[in-house]
Amino acid sequence: MTSVPADTERRSRLLSLKLRARVRDHFIPELESVGADQLEAVPFPLGAALLSNDGAWLLIDGDASRALGPALAWVHSRRPNASTLHLLAEVGSGVLARRAQLLNDSITVNVWHAQERDVLQALPEPPLPSVLAATSHLDFVDVIRTAGADPLVEHGIVVGEVRGLEICRVVDDPHTGVVRLEVGMGAHDREAFALVHGDLPTDEALSRVVTSVRTHRADGAPPHPLNSFGAERLMRARVIENPSMVNCVSVIAAEPPALRTNVKDAVPCVALGEEADGTRRILVFAHGVNLDVVPFALDAWHRLDRTARITVVLREKDKVASIDRLAQLGIVPVDVLTLKG
Repeated sequence: MTSVPADTERRSRLLSLKLRARVRDHFIPELESVGADQLEAVPFPLGAALLSNDGAWLLIDGDASRALGPALAWVHSRRPNASTLHLLAEVGSGVLARRAQLLNDSITVNVWHAQERDVLQALPEPPLPSVLAATSHLDFVDVIRTAGADPLVEHGIVVGEVRGLEICRVVDDPHTGVVRLEVGMGAHDREAFALVHGDLPTDEALSRVVTSVRTHRADGAPPHPLNSFGAERLMRARVIENPSMVNCVSVIAAEPPALRTNVKDAVPCVALGEEADGTRRILVFAHGVNLDVVPFALDAWHRLDRTARITVVLREKDKVASIDRLAQLGIVPVDVLTLKG
């Protein structure tokens, strides 16, 4: 039997005490109906949980912006008939509240911002505004394309990708303000590349990287770090190359509803597709079992095109019953499509 680390156990007890105190102080009407002594403290992997017969109070430990899907799936596994879910968060409550608004009335989800002993109704954070890339940054688009990479602009940032893997980015020098194209996957990789290959012209250096990366990102290539990073973006790249995989005639990359802070993190990515009859689709790609992909997809639909249909695109082995259930909770239908391979 695996033992729980002492620090983890202490943290869990502390969170449970914090949650019970906040529920006792701020949810008196609900407690009068269920009875405070009837609340059951249950281990919850994302923080702490108290359950009643038909509801739950969950305290999310850390950033809660990606917690809606996992919380709903977890509550369903413990209380399938739960009608009310209270989510308390100290960080990310605004994004959580925005995404909770995109659920139908199958379950009432109330989001609260918790600070010290206070609990306040969380205000939905508005979607990220559209940001145009600077003209001086867009000047590098042709350089990226000529080198064989795909230019992409997300939230005002110009990058170059090879089948979904970022291999260069346009940046402003923090000291001189000079705009330049840096080659590499992330900030540290770009810095290391410059130290080793600083004597190479940018276009030559980029062309060499594109050739090397494309070999590893090819379909059927043996496992390698260069095809394990950004796997969901590789899925999107394959679909852009062959839109019929998702029953579309055209597919283009689109901005995600949240900023991607690390190119090595597995975060869903988004595309816009169009079917032969003109139907528009928001396509959201995820790699691995991602229980938050449905709220993420609803958020992308809310920000990009509320007249489009939503399709979540997964590998066959990543399509689990919890995701199918979550797809039924949106205020608009969410289709789940699987790709082979």
